[in-house]
Amino acid sequence: MDPRHLELLRELADRGSVSAVAAATHRTPSAVSQQLRTAQRDLGAPLVEPHGRGVRLTDAGRLLADGAVEVATALAGVQARWDAFQDAPAGTVTVAALPSAATFLLPTVDVALAGSGIRLTCTDVDLAEAAYGALTADHDIVIAHSLTSVRPAGTHGLTVVPVVGEPLDVAMSTHHPLAAQETVDAHDVVGAAWIGVPAGYPFDTVLQSIEQATGAQLDVRQRLRDNRLIEALVAAGDRLAVLPRFTTPTDDRLTLRPLTGVPATRHVSAVMRPDRARRRAVRQVLDAVVRAAQETARRHHALA
Repeated sequence: MDPRHLELLRELADRGSVSAVAAATHRTPSAVSQQLRTAQRDLGAPLVEPHGRGVRLTDAGRLLADGAVEVATALAGVQARWDAFQDAPAGTVTVAALPSAATFLLPTVDVALAGSGIRLTCTDVDLAEAAYGALTADHDIVIAHSLTSVRPAGTHGLTVVPVVGEPLDVAMSTHHPLAAQETVDAHDVVGAAWIGVPAGYPFDTVLQSIEQATGAQLDVRQRLRDNRLIEALVAAGDRLAVLPRFTTPTDDRLTLRPLTGVPATRHVSAVMRPDRARRRAVRQVLDAVVRAAQETARRHHALA
């Protein structure tokens, strides 16, 4: 049994198509297909079957793809013990993170890693909640978020480590009538105009919860992804938005108010493939991420 064949099946399970595997592994689709045929011949069983315009794993293929995770995790465990023996975790650790969490996490992490043998490579990604898990195929650590669980949708079979719970507040112009209140209830905001986020993004869950709690349909005028743009539009007008507490600047134009009556905390989590989670360098970066989150949470609690 060739471990390279197992890894190929794992990549197909994670990426969903021969062309995606080829692109990720810098091979041609025909080369990947040839390796699949070789794997089937060597193992004596059909590992893929036609599905639509492509192929999908058979039960035998899925069994071996799961086995590939076990093999990779075991090898990563040996590597981690070797790194500990040498007391020198090193190498590149790739991180993909949603921008609003990366803003309060990665600068502190970068400082913490200065002088170590670890090189941090970061990518900012703003996606629907269920899309973050797929990024673990190409990144060691993925910083994702969810309004409903520390385990974001789409992360089954992956290692998930809670990082921090961050309050989501209602943002408004300092001249908005609701700015005079210390907090706002779900019923206080049903008559307002809103700037939301695309459907499927975690912040939209808050608006859905307000509608469920009040029975009213919110007036969502825009759906945007960039928090800085949303902040500027809210500060300049009479619309409301849900924004994260840790990175939303408040000044003489923009005000944040805690929302009561519905869940309004997002779970920020680190998501990883199980084998990559065992790398000592990855664990060191993860520890730095958690410490950065704890420092940020303490700082905002002290200011509250």
